[in-house]
Amino acid sequence: MADRTNGSERTLGQLVADATTDMSGIVRGEIDLVKVEMKAEAQKAGKGGAMLAAAGVVALYMLGFLLTAGAWGLYAAGLSRWLSFLIVALVLGVVALVLALVGRSQLKKMQGGPKKTIANAQKTVQAIKPSKG
Repeated sequence: MADRTNGSERTLGQLVADATTDMSGIVRGEIDLVKVEMKAEAQKAGKGGAMLAAAGVVALYMLGFLLTAGAWGLYAAGLSRWLSFLIVALVLGVVALVLALVGRSQLKKMQGGPKKTIANAQKTVQAIKPSKG
């Protein structure tokens, strides 16, 4: 049995080779899509994490400088010493809370995985499956 055909007919071997090449291209495309999606997710995580880290650093530095200076300023303005320090501490707590909430909202924007790639792969599988009936 020869592999040669007359005219434009292709052999089974050629069809299998073409299908293998096509599947290979599809898989490579899916892998590239996963890379792109995961990079975008990592960038979102980095931004959210950086915001949370900044909130912590700012809170620590402000705790030392502003508590002391602000509290003594309020004390000099006529408030009792304990009330002056309490007011300054509450203001710093609000600032730290706002920064933490902004950072958390950045982290919530993450989708958690390559959703587009999964959906695309499912469509590909459905297209390749032979129809029943």
